[in-house]
Amino acid sequence: MIQITTVEQERTRLRDEIFAGLRLPQKTLPSKYFYDEIGSLLFDEICGLREYYPTRTEIGIMRDNIDSIAREIGPDCLLVEYGSGASVKIRLLLDHLERIAGYVPIDISAEHLLTSVDELSRAYPALRIFPVPADYTQDFELPEIEVKHKKKVIFFPGSTIGNFTPVEARNFLGHVSEVTGEDGGLLIGVDLKKEVTILHTAYNDSRGITADFNKNMLVRLNREFGADFDLDAFRHTAVWNAHHGRMEMHLISIREQTVHVDGERLHFRRGESILTEYSYKYGLEQFASVAAPYFHVEKVWTDARSWFSVQYLTRVSPARAPRA
Repeated sequence: MIQITTVEQERTRLRDEIFAGLRLPQKTLPSKYFYDEIGSLLFDEICGLREYYPTRTEIGIMRDNIDSIAREIGPDCLLVEYGSGASVKIRLLLDHLERIAGYVPIDISAEHLLTSVDELSRAYPALRIFPVPADYTQDFELPEIEVKHKKKVIFFPGSTIGNFTPVEARNFLGHVSEVTGEDGGLLIGVDLKKEVTILHTAYNDSRGITADFNKNMLVRLNREFGADFDLDAFRHTAVWNAHHGRMEMHLISIREQTVHVDGERLHFRRGESILTEYSYKYGLEQFASVAAPYFHVEKVWTDARSWFSVQYLTRVSPARAPRA
């Protein structure tokens, strides 16, 4: 069963993660904490921006290939979505999969999750939905779901796998393989390598929505930990890190300053940054190698420009997977 934690335990865990990152030479904050209710709504807005190609490209790939995708997944599956958010892409699957046994949306923002579930319940009254408010980056097990199904299929859309380092991504996929169980599958969105100018524009939109999304991390710290971050004293920027093959989002201190967080003092030099997110971009063979210990890539669908990919992976037998 999913581990149940008290509000105080969750706050302590969050505090420990925050301070562990803010004490590093390169200050960091965990990107999963973007997604409170406000952050989730801002990300939904980002997904609709002209400059932000991943969402519309992935949806286009799915629409163009939905019959092929549905055949790969097959009938009578229990569909589990990691990071369900607004549950937009899932509707393509719900409309085309044969005899879905049930749908399990998992999201860290409970408020956002329940709103989406309410909308889906009205749109698909016969669908059995089992919402799970949880942090899927932590070890957890699905609750007991009493529905007959041939296999579990994890749906992990977007470019979220890029928010892990390759080593972290491999470990995460190892956990996913345990959740899917025997004969399980994974339908995943993987952002591909492309011209840096396209990436830079996507993560530095002209309307400043991504900047608001980035700074909302500080708003959350001010609200939940009594911090005194001055939002005007930090600016958003996103840059390409060629050495690591990833986009990075930073909040840069525009002056020397001291910030108080939960009774502790944190000093920032002028120009010093907090790394709030990175997004790795993969080649197809490179990602297959990352996934290989736990999953085999069965099918890849891409757009005409090969900017993005949707991939269906099947679970490798535990006898062939490495021991943790």
